[in-house]
Amino acid sequence: MMILGAILLAISLCADCFAVSTCSSVTLDSISWRKVAPIAIAFGVIQSLLMLVGWAFADLFVGYVEKVADVIGFLLLLYVGGSMIVEAFSDESEVRDLNGLRNVIVGGVATSIDAFAVGISLSMGKTPHAEVAADIVAVLFVTILSVIAGMFWGQRVGRRFGRVAEVMGGAVLIFIGLNILFDFI
Repeated sequence: MMILGAILLAISLCADCFAVSTCSSVTLDSISWRKVAPIAIAFGVIQSLLMLVGWAFADLFVGYVEKVADVIGFLLLLYVGGSMIVEAFSDESEVRDLNGLRNVIVGGVATSIDAFAVGISLSMGKTPHAEVAADIVAVLFVTILSVIAGMFWGQRVGRRFGRVAEVMGGAVLIFIGLNILFDFI
């Protein structure tokens, strides 16, 4: 069950990365492995590192907020998941450009803030270290794969599928938050 949970978490967190890479692929002059691989790796590393940093940061003070940790974890995931769903329905037609290292880093960090929040919530939910490690590894690889898929098939899939992925990602995060709060799985 730990592996399935890690994969579901990774899929939900990489929805933004998939959406950004899907939308951004139309701005690229050409799509090739030479261009896609570094962008995908950068997104995966940034996403998994921010999750680790969030977990380590919260781990420092989790003992002080132990009594409200489940509620805080739930609220963080509710906020992040809800924000993803709201953004999916916004009318912004902004296409994010992934040409250049600066834009890749900005795009990677912008789509990984939710991973930082999830890292904090995992720490506050007292998720075992082995499970956190599995989550981080899954986030790394699933994000890389989602960015590759988003970029190669972005022109065909378009923004419509990106919105569906974002809504599904937000819903999964809210479900994980509810699970932290009520522990029904």
